[in-house]
Amino acid sequence: MANHFSQLAKKSESNGATKKVSKEQTGAPSLEIYKLGDDVLRQNAKRISKVDDSIRNLAKEMLQSMYAAKGIGLAAPQIGINKELLVIDVNFEDSAADPLILINPEITDFGTTLNSYEEGCLSIPGVYLNVVRPSTIKLKFRDEMGRPRKMKADGLLARCIQHEMDHLNGVLFVDRVTSKEDLNTELIKEGFHAKDVIPIN
Repeated sequence: MANHFSQLAKKSESNGATKKVSKEQTGAPSLEIYKLGDDVLRQNAKRISKVDDSIRNLAKEMLQSMYAAKGIGLAAPQIGINKELLVIDVNFEDSAADPLILINPEITDFGTTLNSYEEGCLSIPGVYLNVVRPSTIKLKFRDEMGRPRKMKADGLLARCIQHEMDHLNGVLFVDRVTSKEDLNTELIKEGFHAKDVIPIN
């Protein structure tokens, strides 16, 4: 699937899609990334009705900020924009690998196998905790040219997509942490407050 998407992305570039963003970003992120406790992170994002240059430019800015912050995923609500837009790059060390831009993503199927893996978030810097999620997913979305796409994902990519899609529903990964003791310890260590967590388990 990765090779297939890469070919689509290269074709999209030639059709006027977002130009390639350097993964070697220096300095602070150009966009403010909101942190746990900010109300904007708890709102439901809205579907994007038209994919145009403003959306492509926003995706480019999000990628630049994600790379500058050393992240592998960023959702529009994290920068205070209430839209269903995600940027993801689990191959951030590979300059030739194209990132994913997911517009109006929707998971159509979850695998039956669950696994636990440590997650972090640019909106909760310094906090890393285990979260249980399905290990495989199928999803549909629109690409940066507005074309409908489908894909399967597993492993880290599947986890990252689920993590970022949670942001579109006002959910943060700490809401899914089952060990309250570990959660409270990590939050306090990094200066966050347990009262800002909304458990969904």
